[in-house]
Amino acid sequence: MAAAEPKPPAGVAAARRLARGCWSAFWDYETPKVIVVKNRRLGVVYRSVQLLILLYFVWYVFIVQKSYQDSETGPESSVITKVKGITLSEHKVWDVEEYVKPPEGGSVFSIITRIEATPFQSLGTCAESMRVNNATCDSDEDCVAGQLDMLGNGLRTGRCVPYYHGSSKTCEVTGWCPVEDGASVSQFLGKMAPNFTILIKNSIHYPKFQFSKGNIEHRKDGYLKHCTFHEVSDLYCPIFKLGYIVEQAGENFTELAHTGGVIGVIINWDCDLDLSASKCNPKYSFRRLDPKHIPASSGYNFRFAKYYKINGSTTRTLIKAYGIRIDVIVHGQAGKFSLIPTIINLATALTSIGVGSFLCDWILLTFMNKNKVYSHKKFDKVCTPRHSSGSWPVTLALVLGQAPPPPYPCSADPGEAGRLRGEGQSQDGAVPPPRPRPTSAPSEQMVDAPSRGAGPGLCASQPSQQDCTLTDARGLAQL
Repeated sequence: MAAAEPKPPAGVAAARRLARGCWSAFWDYETPKVIVVKNRRLGVVYRSVQLLILLYFVWYVFIVQKSYQDSETGPESSVITKVKGITLSEHKVWDVEEYVKPPEGGSVFSIITRIEATPFQSLGTCAESMRVNNATCDSDEDCVAGQLDMLGNGLRTGRCVPYYHGSSKTCEVTGWCPVEDGASVSQFLGKMAPNFTILIKNSIHYPKFQFSKGNIEHRKDGYLKHCTFHEVSDLYCPIFKLGYIVEQAGENFTELAHTGGVIGVIINWDCDLDLSASKCNPKYSFRRLDPKHIPASSGYNFRFAKYYKINGSTTRTLIKAYGIRIDVIVHGQAGKFSLIPTIINLATALTSIGVGSFLCDWILLTFMNKNKVYSHKKFDKVCTPRHSSGSWPVTLALVLGQAPPPPYPCSADPGEAGRLRGEGQSQDGAVPPPRPRPTSAPSEQMVDAPSRGAGPGLCASQPSQQDCTLTDARGLAQL
């Protein structure tokens, strides 16, 4: 007599059943079931959600964002600038060669509006500036010879000398003398600066669409010699007055000329290439770019020097310049119809309309009265028969105009199916005759919303007895 095989542990058996169930569920097929619910409130919610989604895609996605187009951002761009005009200060006349830095005419340039000049500087010894840390002194003992302050103006000699004005004393240094604070002269150049004219020549190119355009009108009658920019009448005359640029940026010209600042001239090329090229026009905007409300970094200035010879010795004029820096910034976007983004966005729109069905199903199965009735109507589980369609019971039933024999009940456990199959046979092995089966129900069912007084097992629209009968608790739990 063979020994009985040991039973596997309970955990291993449970894991096997779980694996078999997952494997069986993996091969299941799900198809939607259409149910018409006669409920006005739920219908209003459903159509409202669909309408909002439709308006969003039609108005915002396709009309505002133009998502049916293929787009390109950041055009290839070139900028050439030219400034013209003269101005006066307290001591001289200034022309373009003196107040525009750098003179090359690029997209970034500065117009000097005020200077602090320190003339006749030469190499020698002089008193250090009082703005330098530890520069003040009372005697030579307070000054260390050979000390070099990185924020100072030269190498200290170790002597304490009188300052340029007043009774104070500072340490003596070797360098360019006199230092800036001791002998600087201020000059204001902004009296006529608002009338300076600035030509901004810009051309762009979108390589994806092979489209190019410029901001100057092609005319041969000397148009640019007598025109100035106007947003409506002279859009393609990019000659701006400096005062106009500062005004459009919302700044006071006199204040800006004294402290300096950075103004951005922004040229935007947004082009719909489905239209003609004449509809692609530049749009100009102006704004201040530097933080004027921060005292520690407010304004804009820089230094440079002019060198010359006096009696064979090198002399220079140090200039601290305050001015208005102009930054020309070009950006834009071009779009043209393309089939691929159009199909993608249409598919997204059609898919998003299904959000209304998801929301209404959630309301129907969660908050509506008699949600178990709706659950029973919505979810069904059908098992295909194990016998082939060519077996003789099925063929005979079809010839006689009867329904074929019903399939075995659905069961995740093959043993359970076998047990049920065995119970269906009589003890002498005879197979019971096939039971009559009602014809299959249509794929679309209509369910009226249950009234408030209806019982848990009632249907408002009087469907067939099979549809109105609720499943047992185990069937509803499958939902």
